[in-house]
Amino acid sequence: MSGFYDTVALDDENSALVIIDQTALPGELRLLRLTDLDAFAEAIGSLKVRGAPAIGVAAAMGLYLAVKTAGAETREALLARLTEAKTVLAASRPTAVNLFWALDRMERAVTARPNAPVAKMVETLRSEALRIRDEDIQACRAIGEHGLTLLRDGEGLLTHCNAGRLAAVRYGTALAPVYLGSERGYRFKVYADETRPLLQGARLTAFELRAAGVDTTLICDNMASYVMQKGLIQAVLAGSDRIAANGDVCNKIGTSGIAVLAKHYGIPFYICAPVSTVDPRSATGKDMPIEERGGHEVTEMWFAKRMAPADVNVLNPAFDVTPNALVTAIVTERGVARPPYAKSLGALTPVIYDGSNAEGSGQEGRIEVKWEHEKDNRKGWAEMSCVRGNEGSNIERTQPLGDAAQLLQELWKDLHA
Repeated sequence: MSGFYDTVALDDENSALVIIDQTALPGELRLLRLTDLDAFAEAIGSLKVRGAPAIGVAAAMGLYLAVKTAGAETREALLARLTEAKTVLAASRPTAVNLFWALDRMERAVTARPNAPVAKMVETLRSEALRIRDEDIQACRAIGEHGLTLLRDGEGLLTHCNAGRLAAVRYGTALAPVYLGSERGYRFKVYADETRPLLQGARLTAFELRAAGVDTTLICDNMASYVMQKGLIQAVLAGSDRIAANGDVCNKIGTSGIAVLAKHYGIPFYICAPVSTVDPRSATGKDMPIEERGGHEVTEMWFAKRMAPADVNVLNPAFDVTPNALVTAIVTERGVARPPYAKSLGALTPVIYDGSNAEGSGQEGRIEVKWEHEKDNRKGWAEMSCVRGNEGSNIERTQPLGDAAQLLQELWKDLHA
């Protein structure tokens, strides 16, 4: 994966968020250096930076820079600026859960240390943003490792939208197995849906795969059934912007139709996404907000002249929901989840316990519990890390997995010992 810019980067010396402008691809590889809050939010909303993992990293870095450059001198002023910046960034795109996950995590990193001086709070935000970046790189590579175990050399793969390195910092999610396989001599043949109306497959996926030397064929969205029927596709790889607790998957518009076709032709349909994409607050896909974008993207964008009557109504949802029954497996950095997803995803997803509301607690802090499991969620291990509110020190423990509530209670006692 050398020879290519990171999709999102931090230039801390110049207080700039550096991104690849994805609206300029494939014609121009343009780097943007953004230095103010409105520019950060506009870049996310206008899809200059896109893809759930990349949005999360960009939001984290943007939040840090917005607070850093405000020059707050008191804790109260800093927290006010953080709240303001978080609100602006959160409004940029409503569907990608990684956006809200990253912003909430950044906020928790600061509020968990109520007695920290302002300079320390700013440094905490910087460290957390860089940690989110590094974790994204590691997670995407791990997704590639797990996903590669499901594929065979020489297979034809269909992908939709862009879930490659342009959707993350490096490697990507759905294309991570392709990149790792290529590094190891696998020769996949990838079919990329053009992905109307914004053509992420044509502009972005085809661009980055060809740059990496991967055998790539571009098709129109309505050709998916044809290539499946012809036996050219042995697996479908797609990313996700949000995954419900029951395994329903929200992804780029058109994904659910491909899943229906894959089910009909008996082709495995794999979702590749980090566990941060799993939203436990969404019990099912019905609980997910679906972003609606402007009609001009359908009727005018990419055309030399308008290609529809001026008075026609246009519906342009950016995402759709694929029911869990159509998903063969969900590949995460912690392993492969299979049905029933309410159980398997729960075993792989970290439980975050914010003790600031704990009964009798005079300190704030957080506990992150990462489950590793075998056949059920009572076998395996719990890797737990805590942030102590007053001292800012960490406690880490690994022990056999037992009752979740008991583990949290024991760890919370350690946190305040």
